[in-house]
Amino acid sequence: MLTLWGIVTIFQGFITTYAGLVICRFFLGLFEGGLLPGLALYLASFYPRQKLQFRISVFFASSSLAGAFSGLLATAIIRMEGVGGKHGWAWIFILEGVFTVFCGIASFFLMSATPDTASFLTQDEKEFIDFELRRDGVRAQKSSDDEFSWAEVRKAFRQPHMLIMAIAGFLNGSTLFGLAYFLPTIVASLGYTANQAQLMSVPPFAVSFVLSIITSFLSDLYGRRGWTISFLAVISIVGFGMFLGSEDSQVRYGSLFLLLPGTYCAAPPLSAWIANNAAPHVRRATALAFLTTMTNSGGILSTWLLGSLSAAPKYTKASVTFLIFQVGILVCAQLNLGYLMMRNSEKAVIRQSLLDRNEEQGGLGDESAWFEYKL
Repeated sequence: MLTLWGIVTIFQGFITTYAGLVICRFFLGLFEGGLLPGLALYLASFYPRQKLQFRISVFFASSSLAGAFSGLLATAIIRMEGVGGKHGWAWIFILEGVFTVFCGIASFFLMSATPDTASFLTQDEKEFIDFELRRDGVRAQKSSDDEFSWAEVRKAFRQPHMLIMAIAGFLNGSTLFGLAYFLPTIVASLGYTANQAQLMSVPPFAVSFVLSIITSFLSDLYGRRGWTISFLAVISIVGFGMFLGSEDSQVRYGSLFLLLPGTYCAAPPLSAWIANNAAPHVRRATALAFLTTMTNSGGILSTWLLGSLSAAPKYTKASVTFLIFQVGILVCAQLNLGYLMMRNSEKAVIRQSLLDRNEEQGGLGDESAWFEYKL
């Protein structure tokens, strides 16, 4: 998927018609759509639940870092205007595509499908990882329980904690994509020129990178996914409040250092939390795919909010909407925390009446009394 995504991205640099662009965007979405949940699922297949968010955060934080450097790169590459008869914007697509293809081919040769097939692990290490993952509930006690089943796919959509996280994903995705697409425009509306706007969009992304790593490390250390999301939502709420409440360009630019990190840094705990509390494998894969679907759906909304429904320079309607969405994320996080705490208490009571796992029917996944939900 990564390689094909890169190839289509390269093609975008050579497109000269609207119809061609539409076709390219279709295939770009097709190949990109499974990449994010696939990477999260891949990491969840290698690490115990308590160590997952930091690993996911390294990937997501790289996106923030890419956002920081994209402004610098775009400023440099756009100066290639006319090289090879191509516009500067076309070279952005071409060079990005080439790099993505390289990464796709490299991952094909360097990455293994599962820990069992990893050439860089010894047999003892493979057995240790298998033991830890089964003990933690990442892998089913019986390998057959991890096989594909439509029943497991349907079950993922019936679990309250999955639906709550999907709603939070939609709210966060709308804000995240809106900022990702329109941040240079927002910065330009504060009085900066085109090149300055690209450069001034770098620092908020850099702060997002650092904060994402720190919060994810602490979340893994103390096992507090819900409170991490709540903390980040509060940061975003304060940031949007500053952006809406001030007429001063410097204050409004400063608000970006709160609302952007608060939004970007919420993605890793959202993915980790939904992966932590979904088992077996098929249910986890479905939950992650559903979260990504809802997140991308939020991105569709954001293009309308900041495009035609809310005018520059204040983007008032969009900012108010995003502020409400951050409050919604905070409510979802606290609601999910309460629900999971209740379910863990119910499971503790059930465990007291059972001698061991063998008295429980198989195939329960995260509904097993011995599967404790991460908070």
